[in-house]
Amino acid sequence: MRLLWKLVILLPLINTCAGDSRLSRPIFTQEPQDVIFPLELSNSEIILNCAADGYPSPHYRWKQNGRDIDFTMSYHYRLDGGSLAISSPHTDQDIGTYQCLATNPLGTILSRKAKLQFAYIEDFETKTRSTVSVREGQGVVLLCGPPPHFGDLSYAWTFNDNPLYVQEDNRRFVSQETGNLYIAKVEPSDVGNYTCFITNKEAQKSVQGPPTPLVQRTDGVMGEYEPKIEVRFPETIQAAKGSSVKLECFALGNPVPDISWRRLDGSPLPGKVKNSKSQAILEIPNFQQEDEGFYECIAGNLRGRNLAKGQLIFYALPEWEQKIQNTYLSIYDSLLWECKARGKPNPWYTWLKNGERLSPEERIQIENGTLIITMLNLSDSGVYQCAAENKYQIIYANAELRVLAISWKRRAESLKQSKRVSLLEDGSLKIYNVTRSDAGSYTCIATNQFGVARNTGSLVVKERTIITLPPSKMDVTVGESIVLPCQVSHDPSIEVVFVWSFNGDVIDLKKGVAHFERIGGESVGDLMIRNIQLNHSGKYLCTVKTTLESLSAAADIIVRGPPGPPDDVRVEHISSTTSQLSWRPGSDNNSPIQIFTVQARTPFSVGWQAVSTVPEILNGKTYNATVVGLSPWVEYEFRVVAGNSIGIGEPSKPSELLRTKASVPVVAPTNINGGGGSRSELVITWESIPEELQNGEEFGYIIMLRPVGSTTWIKERVPSVESSRFVYRNESIIPLSPFEVKVGVYNKEGEGSLSTVSIVYSGEDEPQLAPRGTSVQSFSASEMEVSWNAIAWNRNTGRVLGYEVLYWTDDSKESMIGKTRVSGNVTTKNITGLKANTVYFASVRAYNTAGTGPSSPPVNVTTKKSPPSQPPANIAWKLTNSKLCLNWEHVKTMENESEVLGYKILYRQNRQSKTHILETNNTSAELLVPFEEDYLIEIRTVSDGGDGSSSEEIRIPKMSSLSSRGFPVSEPRVHFLSVIMIFYCLLFSHLNNE
Repeated sequence: MRLLWKLVILLPLINTCAGDSRLSRPIFTQEPQDVIFPLELSNSEIILNCAADGYPSPHYRWKQNGRDIDFTMSYHYRLDGGSLAISSPHTDQDIGTYQCLATNPLGTILSRKAKLQFAYIEDFETKTRSTVSVREGQGVVLLCGPPPHFGDLSYAWTFNDNPLYVQEDNRRFVSQETGNLYIAKVEPSDVGNYTCFITNKEAQKSVQGPPTPLVQRTDGVMGEYEPKIEVRFPETIQAAKGSSVKLECFALGNPVPDISWRRLDGSPLPGKVKNSKSQAILEIPNFQQEDEGFYECIAGNLRGRNLAKGQLIFYALPEWEQKIQNTYLSIYDSLLWECKARGKPNPWYTWLKNGERLSPEERIQIENGTLIITMLNLSDSGVYQCAAENKYQIIYANAELRVLAISWKRRAESLKQSKRVSLLEDGSLKIYNVTRSDAGSYTCIATNQFGVARNTGSLVVKERTIITLPPSKMDVTVGESIVLPCQVSHDPSIEVVFVWSFNGDVIDLKKGVAHFERIGGESVGDLMIRNIQLNHSGKYLCTVKTTLESLSAAADIIVRGPPGPPDDVRVEHISSTTSQLSWRPGSDNNSPIQIFTVQARTPFSVGWQAVSTVPEILNGKTYNATVVGLSPWVEYEFRVVAGNSIGIGEPSKPSELLRTKASVPVVAPTNINGGGGSRSELVITWESIPEELQNGEEFGYIIMLRPVGSTTWIKERVPSVESSRFVYRNESIIPLSPFEVKVGVYNKEGEGSLSTVSIVYSGEDEPQLAPRGTSVQSFSASEMEVSWNAIAWNRNTGRVLGYEVLYWTDDSKESMIGKTRVSGNVTTKNITGLKANTVYFASVRAYNTAGTGPSSPPVNVTTKKSPPSQPPANIAWKLTNSKLCLNWEHVKTMENESEVLGYKILYRQNRQSKTHILETNNTSAELLVPFEEDYLIEIRTVSDGGDGSSSEEIRIPKMSSLSSRGFPVSEPRVHFLSVIMIFYCLLFSHLNNE
């Protein structure tokens, strides 16, 4: 056999050396527990549970108060599997201590002791209680006096017919020890009837006492006095480890005493202590050894103080520190078992074999928790129990002793059991922490009455495989990529195989599973997880397999991400402006939810919008909120979004679509204007209210109006939802008179807000006067200007807001009339886009909101002839230094064209957009141009009819370009005039110098 160095090894040889490994001793899987049974349910059945594993399966028996229960003699008890069923239980017959025993061929085990008790509480006596008379300011104790009972009680008091219990404060206290009601200082409002209620939860019953009347004496008021402690905790209290200890202390006094607590040894009170609202109860949860000692209650007021003290004594149930384990020894070996338990007081020990107490004898030594049996024989086999007991409880540790007729030899030397060498239940030899020196031949020897059998095998020791770099726990964020290491050292002659599993399922890396990839060489089995997801959280196990062993290392990976969507978003209640929501949190995805946000959507909103809530901040433990600031009579959907330190998660599904309740509209119309209209009309306009602000059905507008200076409002209703204009008609309205106007809203729920007052003028008459002094003149072939005198108007002649100019031709073929307006006091209008050499007529009339007035007598003008259609031709130029000389032919016009009055030269630099203009009456011109810049030049005619056509654009190159070419350049089709051009430029230059 090949085995590993420094490992636990087993030497299972041939069947000759093995026993029956299928047998197993009884082991409790369920033991009876203490039961307090309601006496009122005596017609039902009590079950004391007991179950055990073992092979063969165990059979059961029970003891009551140390005596075996005979199931054949009583129908009252029966076995239900291993459990004890007691039908129609009786207090006097069945109360007591029970134990279960489980037995199979390997032995018997005894269960823990379980107490059966019966809880009950009798009714109060029905006789009337005496009246308690006290002075105002005096303290009083109202006695409860519980009837006979068994089981823990809880007390409460009611006052008069109020179904609510009396609430405790620093003036009133209900003791859960005595049941009494204590009032430190009586006030007039305390007068009335008090009733004590008692509940016995274990008996499943509550009882109510007769009322106790409390009346106030009329012989004066109680003066101030020092505290008198009426509720004291015992001088000595036994407190169990891990229990919750409550100390009560309450005092009567005037003024009402204050209660405080301290430890007499000067150490501070444990940080875990809790106080009731009145400070009358000091609770110490999870009581421990360091909490024991003397505690003092101090009751004080202005008149003095009083003290109460007591000692808390710690005790602990027995707990195992060391248990006995199954042991398999050869015949004639010695057994040494030791069990240890802690507790306060210290436990004492007894030993049992197959459920019976074991006593010392010649081969058996018992001392406290130690058991020694020498010269073992087959009859010593069995199930043993070590019992540790103190005054509060007994506990059992169980183990099997199996004596085997088998021995082992290494080479020729017999093997003795030790800490490293032991026998297993089937006779196999187990060696711990194998070393190379353990290599060699081993022989198993089995003996019985028929003879001796032997079998020999060899042990080969190899270097053990060790995981040198195991995977470790990791905490990552969703989307990251990680590597889980798994590296080993191993014997070079042994092949190593790495297998990864996730939550118990093998990861098949050969199939190219998404996200997972194996990286590394022969001794490296690292696992890479790319783009890790939330569902990758769990336990990862790296298993290293060789032909001799299998070892593994595990690590938990926590993948944290934004929270999942909340569930079950419900609208619990909805009003006109609020909605109460509740929801359940979704998965926190391994990062605690820190905040919730509520969003809403309506038919009028752009997508989902965050809304205000109460409370304003919804922390991760808040699962309901009130949404505020909603619009009445609007359909809403709600959803909830959760966030944590990783980010904001997906939103919940929307809630049910619900409409808020209707209410009176609160938003008044704005932009109140109007005016215009016909005589006897008042036109009022406003911006209509959008649907989401109408707050209910049957929405409309209220119009309030009155003449300026009047005290009486005229009220009108406009029932149309979409209205934004109203015309009030009344023959008595004076034209253009001011009105105060307010516009409000209403719906089925009532009238809402009104706008602020605006001034709107009534309708007016058209202007009654025509403008005078109308004249017209032509500026070009396409432009004329009409002018007139302004009208001096008044209310009788009609207001003038501006003037309207009409113009037309005398061409009967054209029926179109041009029309244009000017506002205010403007008295001229330039009209463009006209035909050349055409007679135009013009007339002017005034206008206002009511319309237009009479027209002025028409005037006419003939537009200028068209500008010359031919552009300047035969253009020549000469550039000398920075002086440019231009020359062109005079343009001759047609009969229907305006005469040429002059010329315009338009020039600009090549790289600039700004155009410069030079006007001249001649057919030549001189320009100064930059030395290093190209120029673009056009020439056009000027006439009464406007500017004529432009010549083609001429490019004048920069001087450096001319120098390189050696001769001045002109436009190709005009170069024959260059000599004349040069002469003209020289002449002009000479004249200028003169």
